[in-house]
Amino acid sequence: MLAAYPLLWSQIAFGLILAGALYLFITEKLRVDVTAMLVLLALVLTGVLDSKQALSGFASEPAIIVAAVFVISGALAATGVSEHIGAWIGRAGGRHEWRTIAVVMPVVALLAAFTHHVMVTAMMLPLLLRHARDRHMPASRLLMPMSLAASLGTTLTLVSAPAFLLANDQLQRAGAEGLGIFSITPIGVALVLVGTAYMLATRWLLPKRSGEGGDDDYLRLGRFRTELLVVPGGQWATRSLADMQKAIGKSVQVLGWLRDGASRTDLTAGSALLGGDILLIEAGADELMSLHDDPGLDLNAIVRYGDTLSGDGTPQLVQTVVAPGSEFIGRSIRELDFSRQFHAVVVGLWRHAGQVAERLSDARLREGDLLVLWGRPSRFAELATHHGFLLLAPFAGEAKRRLRAPLALAILGATILAAATEWLPAPLAFLLGAVAMVATRCIDIQQAYREIDVRIFVMIAGVIPLGIAMEQTGTADLLATHLSGVVAHWPPLAVLLVMFTVAALLTQVMSDAATTALLGPIAIALAQVLDQPPTPYVVCTALGAVVAFLTPIGHHGNLLILGPGQYRFSDFTRIGLPLTVLIGLVSAWMARWLWLGGPMLPHFG
Repeated sequence: MLAAYPLLWSQIAFGLILAGALYLFITEKLRVDVTAMLVLLALVLTGVLDSKQALSGFASEPAIIVAAVFVISGALAATGVSEHIGAWIGRAGGRHEWRTIAVVMPVVALLAAFTHHVMVTAMMLPLLLRHARDRHMPASRLLMPMSLAASLGTTLTLVSAPAFLLANDQLQRAGAEGLGIFSITPIGVALVLVGTAYMLATRWLLPKRSGEGGDDDYLRLGRFRTELLVVPGGQWATRSLADMQKAIGKSVQVLGWLRDGASRTDLTAGSALLGGDILLIEAGADELMSLHDDPGLDLNAIVRYGDTLSGDGTPQLVQTVVAPGSEFIGRSIRELDFSRQFHAVVVGLWRHAGQVAERLSDARLREGDLLVLWGRPSRFAELATHHGFLLLAPFAGEAKRRLRAPLALAILGATILAAATEWLPAPLAFLLGAVAMVATRCIDIQQAYREIDVRIFVMIAGVIPLGIAMEQTGTADLLATHLSGVVAHWPPLAVLLVMFTVAALLTQVMSDAATTALLGPIAIALAQVLDQPPTPYVVCTALGAVVAFLTPIGHHGNLLILGPGQYRFSDFTRIGLPLTVLIGLVSAWMARWLWLGGPMLPHFG
């Protein structure tokens, strides 16, 4: 019976698979990537798709570009480019709330246009918390505009959001002309301007809450005291302290300067460093690792005691915590003689609160102090069993390759230029850019693999077959035919708004990629029924999936700021509902102007 109606069977099977997929996507009983793989397997086992069609997502352009963008984003962070830009934003924001919003939103949007928007949000979060704390501003007035700008920034280029890459893939498979890397940029520019103006005009609606971590805990966790030796004959000997600070980052704070064993208060940032000088500094985990890797600098304790350490294996940095009731509490690091007693040297110390002695070796240990140790793995096994210490673990810092920052920017520029001019296809251009970042050591290969969010890559590869199945089984045509019966006599602007609205609602419970994969084929079929080009309908669908700012669960960036900003669910709805309506109108209007020949400016009469 079913064999006589293969299309009907395919539609029934697809409908059941789709219902199950929606249930799992919405309830999140399984991770989205696992759900995507189950959908892929179900489509093959039921005969809806063959194995080649089901696996096509892994070799698709969207999956390749997304993986490459993750690596490029990681390289920009690893070389300190993202950090420098974030610090500049903090300085340019000034002391006024409106000015901070006016500066932060466009710059964050521009950053999100070429990197991953969640990475941008995570990078800016501590910077804005610090900015708000130092200038006595409510953090909640700054974090929501920043998160919104990161989402809007994904509309500036084709490659910044998986939804647009999927939309482009769907258009090409339907035989329509694909989108260029800057095809949606006019819409994105309009949305960023409108979003910034809206936030400036309605900032009084934003809640006034200081945000979590208003004290130093949130920002200073992982800032270590250490001593830095200027290597004789190294690249920093005879250069000024200011030159070194510019290269290693402003977040490294110089607390003292020793020359020939004596403290020198007469030396300034413009003074020249000499080989053998010791700098007493405070630095974050990443900066500490970067300083350890710098050939012109070295951690003073390693230079003094490193050659005396015994044991097997390559020396490495680890971290440990002084245990409650430890016999070492109240004793100085010098008295403990770590290099002899534990065959390791203390190169850094972090303390939750309280003063630390000027010289690291004079610091008297307290309960909860976190020590950074340098030694050989075979000796750490002995230390791990000692009752005086807790949580012996590898040091969490990632070295910043700041000297390669100009090279990373050049590679990013060349990648964008190659894709924009179509000298290379966009997937190949971004893949080449990612490989160039690794080959030039802007990011090492292990870190590059860690930067790729496998869940998103697998999810994209898994939801592409869902869209193919919707087209192939005729489900998209069926739904589009019914929808066209309702909107057949509506103006194109209204139909575009319908597609935006449906996607905006669905993306609150599904990812933007899954929403676009599901609704994109319907948008294409609807355009064909209405005898219109499919591009504006698919683009409006993708826009609704990406920029609907209705709930904190709609985008990962909103989830990042939810706790630190002390936001409530209703805060997003109160601010986001009017904004999403405005964004929908602008998106539909601009899409009609770009692809349907509609007017750029409204006219009356």
